[in-house]
Amino acid sequence: MKGLILCGGAGTRLRPITHTSAKQLVPVANKPILFYGIEDMVAAGITDLGIIVGDTANEIMDAVGDGSRWGATVTYIPQAAPEGLAHCVLIARDFLGDDDFVMYLGDNLLEQGLSDFVDRFEHARAAGGDHAPSAQILLAPVDDPRQFGVAEVDDVGHVVRLVEKPEDPPSDLALVGVYLFDRHIHMAVRAIEPSGRGELEITDAIQWLLDHGHTVLHDVLSGWWLDTGKKDPLLESNRLLLNRLEPANHGSVDEGSTIEGNVVIEKDAQVIGSRIRGPAIVGERTRVIDSYVGPFTSIGNDCEIRASEIDHSVVLEHTNIVGVPGLADSLVGRYVELTRSGQLPRALRLMLGDHSSIDLE
Repeated sequence: MKGLILCGGAGTRLRPITHTSAKQLVPVANKPILFYGIEDMVAAGITDLGIIVGDTANEIMDAVGDGSRWGATVTYIPQAAPEGLAHCVLIARDFLGDDDFVMYLGDNLLEQGLSDFVDRFEHARAAGGDHAPSAQILLAPVDDPRQFGVAEVDDVGHVVRLVEKPEDPPSDLALVGVYLFDRHIHMAVRAIEPSGRGELEITDAIQWLLDHGHTVLHDVLSGWWLDTGKKDPLLESNRLLLNRLEPANHGSVDEGSTIEGNVVIEKDAQVIGSRIRGPAIVGERTRVIDSYVGPFTSIGNDCEIRASEIDHSVVLEHTNIVGVPGLADSLVGRYVELTRSGQLPRALRLMLGDHSSIDLE
């Protein structure tokens, strides 16, 4: 089985994290979001990976490389414009051949992993003969299914209909961005027409399979699922993943500092005269001086946090934060200079892009 990951330029115009930026490289718990998906693929025994890339291809390629660090091989497949998720399958035809494959949206984070999901599909394919399923989708119950693609499922667990953002949903089961397909999906993506927004929709391709007598199975997600395209879900992902941390100190903590709970101090990091309450992680070569770092905070590599207070936030690499109290619920990009001059509100809620320079008065 092969793996197809959509990221950094792929997919649809209405999912900005999958086409116009390399947000899949934003770290949660100091690891790029995309890497969690790759790790899940490899853990499920899928090591031949194709990654759809767009206008941030160089960033994705520099970060992922040839895949050897995971024991995988990676083929990069360029998509000139974001023309839909089914279009990604269309342009990956040469890579995929007639193999079964899993398609994974690179901005997803799943608690459960992929192994059981893949195993069920492979067993059903092996046992099904002429009636083997051609696809399997992952579903999750949601509070407001009108905001999602929704599946209608019959009593024996077969998907009978897919509806995109329905006013009257047939169920509360929304499609998660993970799909399993056999070779018949290639006929489907060639047969469908662009939707009203000008894209080849994967929901339309799956519906084509259903309309032409193919079996589509489903699994219901266990555990959490987050689409990390916005700040709040990304911070929630960071919180959930930090909860998995085992405490470790690979740097230095002076006698004037206190470390509480599950805290990871990475290689060559320094904690001086500071208090850190976990779960939290401090990246390589980062210095935390005369500061407080609160729970659910990730600080990237090569940062300096001085005379500041940070809580429930993600700080990316090469960022300096000096004299800033009460920074909470924030995502701070790379190469940011965040300093204090004059009075401050007690709390700040920020989303700062890469290379920002902010002087707070």
